Amino acid sequence: MSRFFSNLDLDGGAPVRARPRLGEWGPELVATTRRKKRLRVWAAAVFVLAASLVGVLMYVFYRILMGQ
Repeated sequence: MSRFFSNLDLDGGAPVRARPRLGEWGPELVATTRRKKRLRVWAAAVFVLAASLVGVLMYVFYRILMGQ
């Protein structure tokens, strides 16, 4: 019957240093959902900016190499 129910010990075999500290209402020092959403937007913006910069640099070097 124990296979029917899942194991609710979410820490499992994780080392103690990798587990979040538990407070009265749950884990402490864990990023909030709002902060995670903000970081996802920042990461996407940085990726788009970096890809655009690489594209512009490729165009500039192409123009330089073609002598235009």
